[in-house]
Amino acid sequence: MISVKEAKSLIQEHIVPMPLHPMPLALAAGFTLGKDIYAKIDIPAYEQSSMDGYAIRYDERSLPLTISGEMQAGAEEQFTLLPEHAARIFTGAPLPQGADTVVMQEKVEVNDGVLTVLDEQLSPGIHVRQKGAEAQAGALAMQKGSKLTPAALGFLAGIGVTEVEVCLHPSVAIIVTGKELQTPGEELAFGQVYESNSYSLAAALELAQVTKINFYSADDDLNELTVVLKEALSMNDVVLLTGGVSVGDYDFVLSASRATGVRQIFHKIRQKPGKPLFFGKTDKHVVFGLPGNPSSVLSCFYQYVLPALEKMMDYRSGLLEEGQFTGSLKTREAVLTHEYTKGAGLTHFLKANFNDGNVTPLSAQESFRMSSFAQANCMIELPEGETEFPAGSVVKVYIFPE
Repeated sequence: MISVKEAKSLIQEHIVPMPLHPMPLALAAGFTLGKDIYAKIDIPAYEQSSMDGYAIRYDERSLPLTISGEMQAGAEEQFTLLPEHAARIFTGAPLPQGADTVVMQEKVEVNDGVLTVLDEQLSPGIHVRQKGAEAQAGALAMQKGSKLTPAALGFLAGIGVTEVEVCLHPSVAIIVTGKELQTPGEELAFGQVYESNSYSLAAALELAQVTKINFYSADDDLNELTVVLKEALSMNDVVLLTGGVSVGDYDFVLSASRATGVRQIFHKIRQKPGKPLFFGKTDKHVVFGLPGNPSSVLSCFYQYVLPALEKMMDYRSGLLEEGQFTGSLKTREAVLTHEYTKGAGLTHFLKANFNDGNVTPLSAQESFRMSSFAQANCMIELPEGETEFPAGSVVKVYIFPE
């Protein structure tokens, strides 16, 4: 068995980003920008009013100013403001030549076409958006690795971008193994349990912006699992298997992986839950063999699969912790509200609730129990070498993505 830190480092070492692909800006939400974007022109391309009011020369603010002309947003012609004159101007309109300041319309007095400025706090250049204030021609506008959020797409559209190079999202196969599994809603026979892992994994994948998900199932049979795994590898970039990853008589994930050309990187981590975790690769595919117990599956997904997927999507905004990519699963330090005791030798991941700097471990920590996971908003990591954690201890927590 290897340590949690070693496992994360090995995954980091073997995961590479997906290929880049051109995509219309309107379809790029949730993807990661694959190349730096440079502004082609100044944005705004001209000095622009940020307020409805009057354009003036600041040095003439104490003089009576004759109102001449008007500038609207979208004005097609420029004009020059004569000395001791002011121009009516609206938000987004180009500033007349010669003007350098805009006075809010609420802070002037107009009588018979003559403007008097009443703003004692007026400063030079106020309410004027400078040319290139948003983006300067030739300057870096958005860096490679940026997540294309709604705000990012709006910014890029605002500087005239119509298409971006993005890192493709992987397609993911979920293979559920186990003869005892029954579809939710069907009647349970003796010895059966409802299958839930595909539901939690699919939901977690969708929250991570992975939408190409294919589902498979296989009984506890080596030949059947080998056929299913071979098919999943032929159609997907990543394969997640649940169950059958230990060393029991009916655990065939390791054998099926070898039979389909998957190279083992590691198997088994000194952790609880999720000790029998498998990670392997082919030249083009990534394979995770997750435990079968529902709580173990989701714990391992958050700690290992999610950061791997986000690195494949080139999601650079994840934190780097001790050289490891953590993706959207943000870490915090928190104060433990209740004491906790564990055995030495395994890192423990506890379902918990984080609130205002404090964290409380929940009951029902067993690997088959999902009731507490459904209430948790974070996971506590307790190092393998320590056993006693008194109330008031500072511990590391991982906040679940929403």
